[in-house]
Amino acid sequence: MHADIEQLADYTFSAVAEGYDAFLLRDLLRSSKQDILYIVSDGLSLERTAELLKNVAPDVEVLKFPAWDTVPYDRVSPNTGIVAERVAALGALTLNPNPKKKRIVIASIGAVIQKLPPSKIFRNSMREIRVGGKLDFNDFVHYAVVNGYNRVEQVMEPGEYAVRGDILDIFPVGTPEPLRIDLFDDEVEKIRTFDAFSQRTTGELKSYGFQVVGEVVLDNNTVKNFRAAYREAFGAAAQSDELYEAISASRKYMGMENWLPFFYEEPLPSLFDYLPAAHVVLDRSVDDALLAKEDGIMDYYLARQEALGIKSASEVDTYRRFSDFPVMFLTAREFSAKVKARRALRFTSMSFPGGEGVINAGVIPGRSFSHARNVNAAQVYAELKDYLSENAKLARIVCCYSAGSRERLFTLMSEYGIKDMSFADDWDDALKKAAHKKIVLLVMNLPHGFRGDGLCLVSEQDILGERQNRKSAKKVTSKDFIADVSSLSVGELVVHIEHGIGRFLGLENITAGGAPHDCLKILYAGDAKLFVPVENIDVISRYGMEDDNIQLDTLGGLAWQAKKARVKEKIRDIAEKLIKIAAERHLKVADSFVPPQGLYDEFCARFPFNETDDQLNAITDVLKDLNQGSPMDRLVCGDVGFGKTEVALRAAFAVAMSGAQVALIVPTTLLARQHYYNFKKRMEGFPVRVRMLSRLVTPKEAAETKKGLEDGSVEIVIGTHALLSKDIKFCNLGLLIIDEEQHFGVAHKEKLKALKSNVHVLTLTATPIPRTLQMSLTGVKQLSIIATPPVDRLAARTFVMPFDKVMIKEAIYREKFRNGQVFFVCPRVSDIFGMEKELRALVPDIRILVAHGQMPVKQLEDVMNDFADGKADMLLSTTIIESGIDMPTVNTMIVHRSDMFGLAQLYQLKGRVGRSKVRGYCYFTVPKQKELKPVAERRLNILQALDTLGAGFSLASHDMDIRGSGNILGEEQSGHIKDVGIALYQHMLEEEIMRQKSGERQRREDEAADWAPQITTGIPIMIPETYVRDLGVRLGLYKRIGEIRDKAGILDMREELTDRFGKLPEEVDNLLKTVEIKQLCREANVEKIDAGAKGILITFHNNVFKAPDKLINWVSRQFGVIKIRPDQKLFVERDLQSYAVRVETIKTYVGKLVEMVKGD
Repeated sequence: MHADIEQLADYTFSAVAEGYDAFLLRDLLRSSKQDILYIVSDGLSLERTAELLKNVAPDVEVLKFPAWDTVPYDRVSPNTGIVAERVAALGALTLNPNPKKKRIVIASIGAVIQKLPPSKIFRNSMREIRVGGKLDFNDFVHYAVVNGYNRVEQVMEPGEYAVRGDILDIFPVGTPEPLRIDLFDDEVEKIRTFDAFSQRTTGELKSYGFQVVGEVVLDNNTVKNFRAAYREAFGAAAQSDELYEAISASRKYMGMENWLPFFYEEPLPSLFDYLPAAHVVLDRSVDDALLAKEDGIMDYYLARQEALGIKSASEVDTYRRFSDFPVMFLTAREFSAKVKARRALRFTSMSFPGGEGVINAGVIPGRSFSHARNVNAAQVYAELKDYLSENAKLARIVCCYSAGSRERLFTLMSEYGIKDMSFADDWDDALKKAAHKKIVLLVMNLPHGFRGDGLCLVSEQDILGERQNRKSAKKVTSKDFIADVSSLSVGELVVHIEHGIGRFLGLENITAGGAPHDCLKILYAGDAKLFVPVENIDVISRYGMEDDNIQLDTLGGLAWQAKKARVKEKIRDIAEKLIKIAAERHLKVADSFVPPQGLYDEFCARFPFNETDDQLNAITDVLKDLNQGSPMDRLVCGDVGFGKTEVALRAAFAVAMSGAQVALIVPTTLLARQHYYNFKKRMEGFPVRVRMLSRLVTPKEAAETKKGLEDGSVEIVIGTHALLSKDIKFCNLGLLIIDEEQHFGVAHKEKLKALKSNVHVLTLTATPIPRTLQMSLTGVKQLSIIATPPVDRLAARTFVMPFDKVMIKEAIYREKFRNGQVFFVCPRVSDIFGMEKELRALVPDIRILVAHGQMPVKQLEDVMNDFADGKADMLLSTTIIESGIDMPTVNTMIVHRSDMFGLAQLYQLKGRVGRSKVRGYCYFTVPKQKELKPVAERRLNILQALDTLGAGFSLASHDMDIRGSGNILGEEQSGHIKDVGIALYQHMLEEEIMRQKSGERQRREDEAADWAPQITTGIPIMIPETYVRDLGVRLGLYKRIGEIRDKAGILDMREELTDRFGKLPEEVDNLLKTVEIKQLCREANVEKIDAGAKGILITFHNNVFKAPDKLINWVSRQFGVIKIRPDQKLFVERDLQSYAVRVETIKTYVGKLVEMVKGD
């Protein structure tokens, strides 16, 4: 449609079908001389329209301006990603008011009515740096702090910076990757982009323009304005408020953005002021959304006033609120006046005839084929074929969500006889191909199809049904994902392979042989201290458990060696059994299952999301295992809500359609019910019978199910522990799926083992219990990790705080006002009744339901159904909700006495919220003024730190550290981990398994190899504090350098250090060379090297050298430079005053010894 926006002031476009607005905006932009501001009703419409516009008008600059993800008058700050998007848009509008490209700003109504910071903060904060230009380092760091950047050890998120010597790492808003600025004195030498995960360089820039990070700038003026405004509003007594104190000290404070008007003297502008000449276009339902927003703002404002009114004398709540209501927002009347003054255009989907002020776009919604799905799949494609034939004169384009779903749709459409199809790379390509009467399949996110304006578009959703789209998120590899939980922290217990358990006291610089040397200081029993040179850090591992009763070993005592030998013996038995189990599985024959091709594609097409890469890999792994002919034993570890159930569904479909039975065992009746409905819905229309066995079914139904399992008429059964009872017999069990595996006790698992000797087993969990994780890490089970989050999910915000009624009340109302529900979890049934009374007094108008495991089954089922159907605002319960229950409307959780829960439990609970596209909030409350146990405190700290999505796996590793891993084989619990610590135990077990796999000879060789070369060179060896300032990062690097096993690893580490921290100082170079010499010593069987200014003394392990004849021959040709002493040691006499010469000489001589051994 060709429309000239300059002539269309105050017009309404009618018959604008959903999805067509992007096409209409593109046409309006072509005729516009100004920017366009397009106001939509919510964040979802904003994302969709922006994505569509980028596809159909790639030459247009699209700026997104979303609303904050918090509520009005909140105590928390908005998400950094959202703030970054807003700041980038405001910066672009301020600094480039007349762009060369056509530009459109798409904003949600919530963002448009909110007041914004004055545009001068963007003009004043603009700072460009160029390669070759000058940069005052201290001045720039001050600039970063004032403009909202946080200083950290390692830059991971937007708005962070880190200083490393002459290198500055900084993550500005509006860039996909952080920047690394290399300085030479005060000149910018390089500006590089780097990957936040690996910290390695990815590219280079010539220049970059920095701007403010947030909407509040803490400079002298804004702090002065805030202090004056706050005192004026609340009086002198307010000066002791935390917020006031923090801002006065120029410190960021959570939620300070909600006080925006106090920071600036002038009246705050709105988005209209940033776009003074832009044409304004309103989406269909903006008016309704505006009224709802205004009601919400008023409600929150009154709730704040009410909360202040009811506070009890014992609680001092310093959170105040504005006395002047409209100060942060435009009222509906003000908004309407601005829109009227701009003579805005409006879109509506209703069809009015064209006339004065109305243009009928003539675009009607396309046909949805969902009703045909109720008949069968063939009917859908028959109707689609007819619909496409009827519209052969129009450009027919089928819009798919991803390249993968396009392939699948192409296969299905071909199978049902739709011909003349073609793929297109972009919109222009699609139009060209459609002009040649082709049906074009294009990857483009269109919510619903439409017909008109020469186009006939069909969306994948019209064909396959409602779909919650996900874009693919940035790839996180499993390597990045398994966090480094082995890093050392000062004050924790460590294990030295020779001396046993001690306490790590930190790094100490010691002068040895006249040269400075970094050592790890370890405390042993009787106040004895051991100093371990950093290059020998590989002999140290974390003990992994904090317990007041653990005895430190005595330095030089025999008890440690005896303990180690005892554990070694025990480990040998365990390894033998594990290998036997694994070998038996490989020898056993299990049925092979291959999914039926066409039907399987159809089944997959019903999945209403795009699969993530990790999910596809896990599905491929499982299907491959099912087809290999020996029993599968795979653990799929994916975070809560990352799509593990889909892996199980596809495996179950493959097995059931091949004629075998599938049993899915879950820990709770509620989860069984959820899975049952899910499986039943997905299996509809296929010849597969799904039944449920749990306390929730009647005895008659249970008897029918058991009979069906025995005669083979039931293919899939979903149940709780009831499935393990003796009276259940399977006709032909092919696959056993265990969901939420961490809830099954050892006795249940022993029963499962009896079930599964030659059955395929698939285990699903977000936080594997340490034993299962350990079995996967030792290679007994196969492991698949799903680490990619659905992109629209925001990580749930976690707060650990004392129980504070005002905060709790606020959290409950925040959720109610955004039409959500709340979980309130107590650790014990006995706590529930007192808490219910307290909550009913605190929030009298909130509808509360109570659920716990001691209720009669029917009553519990009714409560959960009522809550799921939205008949209550809050569910007060015990941890019964912890297991896998999926309620997308619940996005706030309050956990009472969180110090009484285990780490995996808390993580599973946290996973119950934030499962839809709104942010989840999780409050872990702890008792006021009560000293937490160190273990409970550590659990809560870890949880707050693991705020990222997909942290379940690294959390299980932390849990293994906190509580040990249990004996992998069964009921017997492992005390021997306690003897030697987790990391060493794990290492010993892995080694023993490797030895037994490679046979007896290897074992004898390796027993001799259980030692570490000691090297004393008298040269400075350390990572200087001036090179890497942060102790945590320095320790982590020492640990990684200690674990390097080959020359390639050393080269890689050199490259990384230079990349991250700049040119290697001599001491670091010496450290890497010493590690390289250590590797050579192992190969040459050299146990000890002592080097000084006059020469080198070499000691062989057990005084044995593998090629003595070659050694004697070599020594005799060195003319007295090398002597073999009577105690079998070699002495090399050389002048080695220079450190560099000393290191190279050691390397040369040990290298020669290696050559002799290898040539033997």
